[in-house]
Amino acid sequence: MKPYQDNIISKDTKIRIFDENIDPIELMWHRVLKSRKVTILEGKDWSYQQEDQLPQTLNPGDHIFIPALEYHRIIKGTTDLKIQIEEF
Repeated sequence: MKPYQDNIISKDTKIRIFDENIDPIELMWHRVLKSRKVTILEGKDWSYQQEDQLPQTLNPGDHIFIPALEYHRIIKGTTDLKIQIEEF
């Protein structure tokens, strides 16, 4: 089972929600096959970390570009995290 819920908007766009009660162990390092543009819609105290970099705090309105096959992870915050993902 995945640690998030997806709502499909179109073929290449979805809204993803991570619950504030998620076990942080479920937010492991991973990589994806397609590049992504991620827009932060809601969430407090969540962070994003790319391989070999320090975590960066995520705030509503932020945009992140994730290149295909690059390792990354999300670090748990104190509220639900809601993001929009566009795949290329």
